Amino acid sequence: MLNFGTVSWEMHIIGAHQLDKKRGLDLEIVPLASENALAVALQGGRVDAIVSDWLWVAHQRQAGRNYQFAPYSLSVGAVMVDPASGIDTLQDLQGRQLGIAGGPLDNTWLLLRAYGQRIAGIDLEAVVEPTYAAPPMINRLMLEGDLSVAVNFWHYNARLAASGMQPLISVETMLDELGIETVPPLLGWVFAEEWADAQPQTLARFLEASYEAKAILADSDEAWESLRGMVKPENEKVFAAIRAGYRAGIPKHYGPAQIEAAEQLFIILSEQGGDLLSGDLRGLDRAIFWDGFHLP
Repeated sequence: MLNFGTVSWEMHIIGAHQLDKKRGLDLEIVPLASENALAVALQGGRVDAIVSDWLWVAHQRQAGRNYQFAPYSLSVGAVMVDPASGIDTLQDLQGRQLGIAGGPLDNTWLLLRAYGQRIAGIDLEAVVEPTYAAPPMINRLMLEGDLSVAVNFWHYNARLAASGMQPLISVETMLDELGIETVPPLLGWVFAEEWADAQPQTLARFLEASYEAKAILADSDEAWESLRGMVKPENEKVFAAIRAGYRAGIPKHYGPAQIEAAEQLFIILSEQGGDLLSGDLRGLDRAIFWDGFHLP
């Protein structure tokens, strides 16, 4: 796992409540510094599981590396605006700088472009000036008034919301208006199919521990107090916003409907990102999604 972020919070709760031990598991947590380091550790057999997205898994399977995915988070984001900017609709984005934390192939940016074209009749790629920067820098530029609209990861959006910024449109709203009626899990636990086939009960018990940790964080404000030093909120309002954002991203349902939604979302994203995003992929192989895990 990365040394920061929601996975580290969840692993702390698992350890503090011995959710692994009560299931006969012995977890070795391997702290790593970047997304690339996570991928290298999994590919090299140093670790059994990481958190990544199903698009990465799809590319790996296309290359002959058979990884699978089980849901971790909905990771619902939003397009955030400064309420003093006068931006109330997508049409108001024309001529504006748009801060984007995830780079040109950021899923929310691609989804926003698709939404603009299909629903609002706007080619956002042509009318806005994208500004790509790291998530903390995007927030800093927003708070200092150098940007008036931004696409950032949900926990940074929570900090913006606590500082007075407002959502222009959420990923959930865009998906719904584009005909995707359920929000698919965007991030998940990723592991080798061969390992999952050999250790299905171990994997199932680990996912049970993960979801019990989520349930604790969903219900207990006291449990969040033990994470305060890891979250490092600037103030109580920020802490409350991050807590609420995490809770909103906990998957409550997972089955065929969510997998179908992921397939629909892939089509939309690949239309916007082209070969840079999808490469030779023309659809999602359902074998990506491990069939040993379901939610009601």
